[in-house]
Amino acid sequence: MAEPVGVWWARRQWSRGREVPYAVGEFREAWRSFPVLVRQYHPDRNSGIVLSQIPPAADVFLCWECDAGHVFVATPSEQRSRPGRERRRSSWCPECAAQARPRGPLTLLHPAVVPATGPDGVTGPASDAPRAPAPLATRPARPTRRGRDVCTRTPDLPAGTPFRSACAPRPASAVEAQLRADLRARLEHTEGDNAVRLARPFFDHLEAWPDVVLPELRVAIEYDSTGRHGLEHVGRREDADRRKDRALRAAGWEVIRIRTGRLPALGPHDIEAGGWSRRTLARLVDELRAVRGDLLVDAYLRD
Repeated sequence: MAEPVGVWWARRQWSRGREVPYAVGEFREAWRSFPVLVRQYHPDRNSGIVLSQIPPAADVFLCWECDAGHVFVATPSEQRSRPGRERRRSSWCPECAAQARPRGPLTLLHPAVVPATGPDGVTGPASDAPRAPAPLATRPARPTRRGRDVCTRTPDLPAGTPFRSACAPRPASAVEAQLRADLRARLEHTEGDNAVRLARPFFDHLEAWPDVVLPELRVAIEYDSTGRHGLEHVGRREDADRRKDRALRAAGWEVIRIRTGRLPALGPHDIEAGGWSRRTLARLVDELRAVRGDLLVDAYLRD
């Protein structure tokens, strides 16, 4: 059961037999890919304990303050798993997220049920006229993901086949376009494919859309950053990335993720880098050699 941070700290002092159970910076690596949480956490609101002294799995109530000034209490696990489909900073704050939810349609009252008001503004007794029936719901029901059908626009191809998908989203950033251009200049490969047929559904599709598809090597390349609001590829989005990698590997492909913004590696061939550069390109080529072998990769390299 979660407990206040002061009580939790005192209990850890007793159980570990130390005045300072966790040193400052001990869990910095675990928190470094959550820049929004680092910004929302204030030691002065948490008994002077800094965030890098708190294990991410600790069952403890911590005090946070969002950019709008809302102060709320949540455990580390709740905060780390909070970002969902919303791409905005308010998704980290329960109060901001509640205010940002779309409201349902307004329900107009029947004239007979509108209370009468006198000239002095005082509400008088309701009319004796029959009342209109109250609506059963003021907000339309949202369809559940489990009840949705898999998209039928995916072509009927063997699992692992690359193809050009009509459902694939457009490139999300200029960095991805630069990555494709630099890789095109360094490595000969078939261009135009932007999807891989999967053996099992990934969300609502039987296909995955890597940032770069290398059909000859059967390698998918992803460029990951935390994004403008620090929401991308963290929390639930990290779980989706892992699921996507498993689906691609089950279809016979390997995945190389270039992880920037202090994002930790997810797979054995991921590259942790500060950003996209010539040095990162050289590391990517070396990793391709590690995945498919020097002989095969070097055969596609341009002079």
